[in-house]
Amino acid sequence: MVARALMFQGTGSDVGKSLLVAGLCRALVRRGMRVLPFKPQNMSNNAAVAGEGFEIGRAQALQARASKVDPTIHMNPVLLKPQSDVGAQLIVQGKVSGNYDARAYQAIKGALLPTVLDSFDRLCGDADMVLVEGAGSASEINLRDGDIANMGFAVATGTPVVLIGDIDRGGVIASIAGTYALLPDSEKALLKGYIVNKFRGDVSLFDSAIQMLAARTGLSCLGIVPYLTAARALPAEDSLALGTTETQAKQGAIRIAVPRLRHIANFDDLDPLIAEPDVSVTMVPPGKPLPGDADLVILPGTKATIPAMAHFRDQGWDIDLLAHHRRGGHILGLCGGYQMLGRTIADPEGLEGRPGRIDGLRLLDIDTVLAAPKTLSPVSGQASGGLGPISGYEMHMGRTTGPGTAKPFLTINGRPDGAVAESGAVAGCYVHGLFAADAFRHRFLNRIRAREAGLADFTAHVDNALDEIAEGLEASLDIDGLLAIAATPEYRR
Repeated sequence: MVARALMFQGTGSDVGKSLLVAGLCRALVRRGMRVLPFKPQNMSNNAAVAGEGFEIGRAQALQARASKVDPTIHMNPVLLKPQSDVGAQLIVQGKVSGNYDARAYQAIKGALLPTVLDSFDRLCGDADMVLVEGAGSASEINLRDGDIANMGFAVATGTPVVLIGDIDRGGVIASIAGTYALLPDSEKALLKGYIVNKFRGDVSLFDSAIQMLAARTGLSCLGIVPYLTAARALPAEDSLALGTTETQAKQGAIRIAVPRLRHIANFDDLDPLIAEPDVSVTMVPPGKPLPGDADLVILPGTKATIPAMAHFRDQGWDIDLLAHHRRGGHILGLCGGYQMLGRTIADPEGLEGRPGRIDGLRLLDIDTVLAAPKTLSPVSGQASGGLGPISGYEMHMGRTTGPGTAKPFLTINGRPDGAVAESGAVAGCYVHGLFAADAFRHRFLNRIRAREAGLADFTAHVDNALDEIAEGLEASLDIDGLLAIAATPEYRR
């Protein structure tokens, strides 16, 4: 089998590349094709476990689901997980390779191209079509040397490219024309067209813009995609989208507040709660207090727990949370959030930066020491107190001990995990993906407030959304034209 490939690059970040690739994966699978997603380099703290002991970007795991295949490390061979304002942990083919600041990574990223091509080649040998997603903007010419994420990859493989622009944020004509103008002729030759994403209103109003872009770039418009409301059911790739995912207040709803922690990670844990018809989830930005009327406060994951704890105190959220606790409110910590609920967090090896130690919130009688190796594993088991079966994954470097662990929140893979306070109102654990388990989610929420009904099947909810998005793309894109553009990578011809 020799696959064809087509790459989708953006005129900027958060223009909808991940969503469109996921939708196209599902659309082509519905046409009977074997499709595999690929992203050479991703930067996100939303990650997923692909097999035992490996991790990839969450967006590629979703795209694999859209393709109805299991995720593999080769779908995202290079993953950067930001853990400071200038530095990130580097994951290469699923395994931690080290920590780099931006300048140091810029110096070594070109050396990762053979690894990227190895993963891409493996996928091309097992598919009819490989849909490739770029990263950030195709026009970041200041980062072009050693590029493996956008045109550097496209040139190395001879993969044709389609640009995606987001009209919802404005300036889509300038972003498409400007991207084209900034590229050298050799790279312009790989551009085969563009897609306008998130269009609202009368599509015919864009007709003259298509003519203007054709005159300036020679590029064809391969479709104008409307604002797809089904996209709300899918996980956001990174924290850029958090400001748009807050749910509207619902009458009589269970109110959940989630502080937007520094370097927040794996916040797709919240998606099943957001999907519930009687639950309101509010992401609280820095500088705003935790709402006093919340029924539940969830401390989510974070890539850097000690800086997140310091930042939490800087916002005054520790005072808000303790007041919430005194009022009898419920609190749940997930992974890094679980660590923050304890007495102390220590980083003697400097895994997050400088070696150090910080006091936690002291709501659970536990202590955490950050230490290698990193735990990466799918898990399944039971939640305590009759809350039912759960499944998910672990992804952390902490080792947590203390008297509080004698009353675990979960039993996973035959061992205890997490802790529950004596009052039962405060709990935490290391497992991500808990709330995707329907029975657990309903029982957990019913302990906060008795409910008449809820979302029956979150897995079906996501799959139905993928099907709806695929149907929307069939109606708005020239998919036959996209298939005609796709080509076998040069070194496989």
